[in-house]
Amino acid sequence: MNRPVRRALVTGGSGDLGGAICRRLAADGASVIVHANSNLARAQEVVAAIIADGGQASAVAFDVADAEATSAAMEQLLADGAIDIVVNNAGIHDDAPMAGMDRERWTRVIDVSLHGFFNVTQPLLLPMARKRWGRIVNVSSVAAVLGNRGQTNYAAAKAALHGASKSLAREMASRGISVNVVAPGVIEGQMAADAFPAEMIRQTVPAARAGRPEEVAALVAFLCSDAAGYINGQVIGINGGMA
Repeated sequence: MNRPVRRALVTGGSGDLGGAICRRLAADGASVIVHANSNLARAQEVVAAIIADGGQASAVAFDVADAEATSAAMEQLLADGAIDIVVNNAGIHDDAPMAGMDRERWTRVIDVSLHGFFNVTQPLLLPMARKRWGRIVNVSSVAAVLGNRGQTNYAAAKAALHGASKSLAREMASRGISVNVVAPGVIEGQMAADAFPAEMIRQTVPAARAGRPEEVAALVAFLCSDAAGYINGQVIGINGGMA
């Protein structure tokens, strides 16, 4: 007997890493909701690629840092049933040494990564618990483990996700829901291309290369599978040996 198709929401699903996660979850049989902040067209491009490969997907756009907009979006999504899988991948960089960092730069980065996690995830928990199955994966960064110059805001937001995830895992585990963190290192894409020249990667990453989005997506997809049900409350690095 075939199990029902599981619904997966991937925030920041229109980006390089998010798009790879969306495509992998769809390939594994999920119906994927591809989220973008404002550029719905980019999310629709990911949807089109998934559908062309025979998968199921739809697109949605809202600012995860906007509590009211996110609440309205979650209510609309839940009208079609519970979300079974949530990948909180949305995040932004706005780097500066803390001595020269203004409050707006500090707050915006934390609003997206940390408050966005709450805004998206909290409304989905009780519907997920009623089904007694769920997977929540929060995408962090090696910066939250090691620290990184110029990223006190980003590292603070992502490190806070680690504690929140461990606590939420304890709250939801008895309902068949797992909550884990994936903490990538340097991953190929526009962000890495701007910040990490090839020579710097060779010097700082023991594997001497950047990771591929598909490698991170494979880990996320495994954590979202039935086989990974007993992995809970973990922070898993995927960083080529950096940490």
